[in-house]
Amino acid sequence: MTDTKNLGFNSKLIHGGGHHDEYGAATVPIYQTSTFRFDSAEDGAACFAGEKDGYVYTRIGNPTVSALERQVAELEHGYGAVAFASGMGAVSTVYMAYLNAGDHMISSDAVYGASRTMMEGHMSRFGVQSTYVKTEKLENIKAAIRPNTKMLYIETPANPTMGITDIEACAKIAKEHNLLLVVDNTFCSPYLQNPLDLGADVVLHSVTKFINGHADIVGGIVITKTQELYKQLHVMMLNLGGNMDPHQAYMVIRGLKTLGIRIDRAQESAMKVAEFLESHPQVASVAYPGLKSHPQYELAKKQMRGPGTMISFELKGGLEAGRKLMNNVKMCILAVSLGGVETLIQHPASMTHSKVSATAKAAAGITDGLVRFSVGIENVEDIIADLKQALDKI
Repeated sequence: MTDTKNLGFNSKLIHGGGHHDEYGAATVPIYQTSTFRFDSAEDGAACFAGEKDGYVYTRIGNPTVSALERQVAELEHGYGAVAFASGMGAVSTVYMAYLNAGDHMISSDAVYGASRTMMEGHMSRFGVQSTYVKTEKLENIKAAIRPNTKMLYIETPANPTMGITDIEACAKIAKEHNLLLVVDNTFCSPYLQNPLDLGADVVLHSVTKFINGHADIVGGIVITKTQELYKQLHVMMLNLGGNMDPHQAYMVIRGLKTLGIRIDRAQESAMKVAEFLESHPQVASVAYPGLKSHPQYELAKKQMRGPGTMISFELKGGLEAGRKLMNNVKMCILAVSLGGVETLIQHPASMTHSKVSATAKAAAGITDGLVRFSVGIENVEDIIADLKQALDKI
């Protein structure tokens, strides 16, 4: 089977990308090699010139990595994908590929902390400017546009506030002002949301999270809508050297196969956990797209195929309450990351967003009492019982 585009999503997770192994392997093999042998000098020259399909060096391309890239590009309905050694490798290469000195970028204020630190702390040294706004309100985006604005970079749902940005509306704004629309789709995965279908130009994921789903590798991937954008990205990856290695790619391909059933299970539990949290006296507020209390509840229903497995909630007791909660969970794991089979809990202000300035955290709604919760596939009764006993100790 080579044409898998018309299969259902879960079938694509198993068969997508149309990989064919010459020995008939049922799974994609690990091509653990740094270099590839040519049949002749002419053959090597043709491969290097791009006149012939083939592999020359694993930084440039590898069959295992290519299989993953084809599969995820198909899941996101894109032209092509480039896999990276980490999620931040993907983010940094997007910045480097599409922004020049003097350009300006607008981004969601509640974006992954390292994505913001890379832009404000490092890209700024090369003359790239940035503005961070609450992209949930489209007027904020419009007000931030400058003559030199080249990119609109959004994360939806936002990390860690769970704010939802209207991708289709952002695409219209981007088109009107000739901006590149980049969407970090990590919190949803291709199972729940396809930004390219809503008008985005580039979509990226930390595959460490839902796509791999087992907390055993790190990686990133970027999918582009067009061939031109793909070429720009791929050339930058080659020069920066942030490629994914074949063993990483093999692990991600293996994890990807259960993406749908993992999210279905965890999402069902997340709704029950969110409802429990809303009813607990120590919880001031809960942000979960499946709750009608979420300010963008209707938008989430429109652009996402499900509310997902990520919850953020505000504790009434602030920092000290957060510390007590973190120190008293027993089954839930106190750790950063998300999207795995295990339930994780963390404190953004002191962990994932610790390097973001206090002013920027406050503006983005990342308070001292905010808790980020990634629901896993354990029995939901056990997740809730663990949360309850820890919350009751505050």
